[in-house]
Amino acid sequence: MTTIRENDFVQSIADALQFISYYHPSDYIQSLAAAYEAEESPAARDAMAQILYNSRMCAEGHRPICQDTGMVVVFLKIGMEVRWETQSGIQAMVDEGVRRAYGHPDNVLRASMVTPPIGARKNTGDNTPAIVHMELVPGDKVEVKLAAKGGGSENKSKFTILNPSDSLVDWVLKTVPTMGAGWCPPGMLGIGIGGSAEKAMLMAKEALMETIDIHELKARGPSDPIEELRLELYEKVNALGIGAQGLGGLTTVLDVKIHSYPTHAASLPVALIPNCAATRHLEFTLDGSGPVTLDPPSLEDWPAIVWEADSSAKRVNLDSVTGEDIATWQPGDRILLSGKLLTGRDAAHQRIIDLLNRGEPLPDGVDLTNRFIYYVGPVDPVRDEVVGPAGPTTSTRMDKFTEQMLSQTGLIGMVGKAERGPAAIEAIKRHGAVYLMAVGGAAYLVAKAIKGSRLVAFEDLGMEAIREFEVEDMPVTVAVDSRGDSVHQSGPAKWRSKIGLIPVEVVA
Repeated sequence: MTTIRENDFVQSIADALQFISYYHPSDYIQSLAAAYEAEESPAARDAMAQILYNSRMCAEGHRPICQDTGMVVVFLKIGMEVRWETQSGIQAMVDEGVRRAYGHPDNVLRASMVTPPIGARKNTGDNTPAIVHMELVPGDKVEVKLAAKGGGSENKSKFTILNPSDSLVDWVLKTVPTMGAGWCPPGMLGIGIGGSAEKAMLMAKEALMETIDIHELKARGPSDPIEELRLELYEKVNALGIGAQGLGGLTTVLDVKIHSYPTHAASLPVALIPNCAATRHLEFTLDGSGPVTLDPPSLEDWPAIVWEADSSAKRVNLDSVTGEDIATWQPGDRILLSGKLLTGRDAAHQRIIDLLNRGEPLPDGVDLTNRFIYYVGPVDPVRDEVVGPAGPTTSTRMDKFTEQMLSQTGLIGMVGKAERGPAAIEAIKRHGAVYLMAVGGAAYLVAKAIKGSRLVAFEDLGMEAIREFEVEDMPVTVAVDSRGDSVHQSGPAKWRSKIGLIPVEVVA
């Protein structure tokens, strides 16, 4: 009989969440570094350089890899000989660990959980509750797998029930392009096959916590049908040409993980869940001897990559830029932004639209005439920081607001991550605006370009409030120009054609 004390369990959860907020798993860094060396697309290569440089900065500075510090997901295998020294339930203890981790004064993490899920959607303030899955197993130990799952990748989760005779590979190849780039590739794909609907989704999620080993698998060769499927999907998904951040390139996924389970004779449930470039997960075992001890990785695990802005990048003064200026920009142009930049994402956009619909003025300081808005929900600052990690959020969530924002506020530019949908692109073209893309997964690097920050409006929205940033040489790429040309359409198409493995009709 092993006794697990409440504080040992709680502190282990807290320490692990802090650890994964700023340390990438070494297997991810090694795999991404290899992909960077092999990449032929300049845009994708630059994006990977930013991610790798950002990762090292976070490891050194103990600050979050991404501003979205994730929804906590925990898988527990609890030995049936374990005795708990506590008056609390498992969920309550996990939540206390989350609370400690996300409120740590030296590395405050962003609280993203809201309740209820419909209606008020008020931020819980401490990132609780966690999503907890438990299994009773033989033994006298507690095995813990945990992850901090970002919304950008979680929102791209897919599920279907195929006919038993259908091609799973064809479904994946048709589905992955519909996910866009909001999940911040290059990352991993977790796939669950079989069981029931909920079992398939759980298997896909847990599969993402495994070590990247696709290159070892390629070297030794597959030993069963699942390994054969992993290799086939790895090659064919990368041949889609989506590339880092959806810009087009050779590497979209670093590994494909598959879990399977027996299923009904009439069914083939399939779940697909991507993991983003932040890739935050960890596993450990508690045996009653105390809280877990986590050994920091060596900085030698990181490649000696120092990202610097492209010498051909255009420097743009946000305080004086005009519609005539942005009309000269081309998709793929590298831009360095300086000046004042307003922020705002889902909740702030909804409030602005509500005010416009009622004919009411916007709050003081929210004058969007000839301005740019940055889709971001930053981490709170610590110590001498102006702002915490402040990378972009997925821009497609703002698509439904774009036409009204451009037509009624004087806005001329937007900054976010990933692609824009057809309606937003049409609105950008109609109004001669522009959409710029910052790299998702490089939040600490972006924050270093922010020299000032002040709250402007909607303070009650927390991380979703409107702020005004003073930025200096903030790196972005023209993703949709004023003529409606999108690099997220042209880039992958170019590289898919160049790789030449996937017929056009497969992804049409």
